[in-house]
Amino acid sequence: MALLASLAWPAPADTQFDLKALRGTVVYLDFWASWCKPCRQSFPWMDELQRKYRNRGLLVVAVNVDHEHAQAEQFLNRFSPTFRILFDPAGTLAEKFDVVGMPSSFLIDKAGSVRKRHTGFRPQNEDSIDSEVQQLVAEQ
Repeated sequence: MALLASLAWPAPADTQFDLKALRGTVVYLDFWASWCKPCRQSFPWMDELQRKYRNRGLLVVAVNVDHEHAQAEQFLNRFSPTFRILFDPAGTLAEKFDVVGMPSSFLIDKAGSVRKRHTGFRPQNEDSIDSEVQQLVAEQ
């Protein structure tokens, strides 16, 4: 499913974040909400994932779907992520990706195709996701 060609969504400060511009980059796209308990576990792990693979071409982007921005900001102040955060309170992008649970993540390859989809976050799956990322960043 090549979604990068058609998606752009509002980012903070009313700018556009265009996935087309990320061709050649592996993207770990995560949808989260402040009320999501597994998201509290995934945020430190995503920080580590970004740190580990940033220089090999991985970009972690986490999209918040809270309707109340203040709740998202409170969550972010607690975890202080180093990866890119976007806000989708209307759920437009979440709908395009057919998100059914929190968190939901998508591994997008360098050509812009969704290669893996994960619903929920379980620490026991960290190694397998890490292997998926490692495989995608190694692809030409």
